[in-house]
Amino acid sequence: MDGEKLSVEAGKPIVCKAAVAREAGEPLVMEEIMVAPPGHHEVRVRIICTTLCHSDVTFWKMKDYPSCFSKNIWSRGYRLSSNYGLTPACFHFLERVVESVGEDVDEVVEGDVVIPVFLPECGDCADCKSKKSNLCSKFPFEPTPWMPGDETSRFTDLKGEVLYHFLYVSSFSEYTVLNIANIVKIDPSIPPSRACLLSCGVSTGVGAAWKTANVEAGSTVAIFGLGSIGLAVAEGSRICGATKIIGVDVNQEKFELGKKFGITDFVNVGECGDKPVSQVINEMTGGGADFCFECVGLASLMEQAYASCRKGWGKTIILGVEKPGSQITFQCSDVVLGGRTLMGSLFGGLKAKSDIPILLKRYMDKELELDKFVTHEVSFEDINKAFDLLLEGKSIRCVIWMDK
Repeated sequence: MDGEKLSVEAGKPIVCKAAVAREAGEPLVMEEIMVAPPGHHEVRVRIICTTLCHSDVTFWKMKDYPSCFSKNIWSRGYRLSSNYGLTPACFHFLERVVESVGEDVDEVVEGDVVIPVFLPECGDCADCKSKKSNLCSKFPFEPTPWMPGDETSRFTDLKGEVLYHFLYVSSFSEYTVLNIANIVKIDPSIPPSRACLLSCGVSTGVGAAWKTANVEAGSTVAIFGLGSIGLAVAEGSRICGATKIIGVDVNQEKFELGKKFGITDFVNVGECGDKPVSQVINEMTGGGADFCFECVGLASLMEQAYASCRKGWGKTIILGVEKPGSQITFQCSDVVLGGRTLMGSLFGGLKAKSDIPILLKRYMDKELELDKFVTHEVSFEDINKAFDLLLEGKSIRCVIWMDK
């Protein structure tokens, strides 16, 4: 679509279709909504395709904080209705074309192809300028239903009721508005159904191996949980040259699936007998894995992952998110005498604007294999089928096409 056609509605509200979550855990409702024009440092984009992950499902089901269905959060002087514009792509997967730009936007122009990221990168704060962090201090990440910075929404239904954003992304809509800190301009020749995978989950897993852990060639890796994030960690570890990649899961079928992503060995948690998983892995590796990744979000599994990494230099990377208030416990002597490292990783430690183009180049160079992550494709009208496939464990990633 050329710039002239895209800019016809510039500066005006757009009426378009969106999939809206009206009640927690209930099927999304296809509605016409109003999308406001972009404001200062914002862009409005047309969605080409999107997808979802378990993070979407978690928030979709959630009735308490930090869900927007909760009646006791996000007060801050704003009225909270039960309407939640769940227009997220995993919190963020999608590819879009810039329809119009707001004031003081010079990073993109109308017609550019972009993908969003839930983790902002302003480029100006100390954290964004540092190579040591990907946690923007100008726009700190939080599960908010508003646009970053001004705590307002760009979505309303046709009755004028406010619809909420989802983690700065909101892509279950034909058009959406984002802050410039939450988009990455990409090469338009890259297939949109593959580029959209790097908006969240695949980038998180691959990045955790590549950037956070810095997995070394010839090393041993243990991955706790072989969902889409765990499989992406395996893919990243494979690319980094790990020679032994151990998958840990309760489902034996995940081993065959995992082999496609680089898994070389498998531990079925249900078949360890009286031995803790950490003992099994220590025995398999002659003293522990060099790198362990927890990709489920269970405190007990985080502790087992830490106990499974090698004394002296082992690193444990936590990617899974436990429920609020959960704690992990270690013996002080193990921490002092073990010499292990425990690290959290948000979005795989990636700086989106510089690192995502690198990952896309690796895909185009046939080094990063994104195709195997896509197991299903559906039309926007069938978005609830994508939820069903994920809930039933039948898909890794289901691409949702707006015009298919």
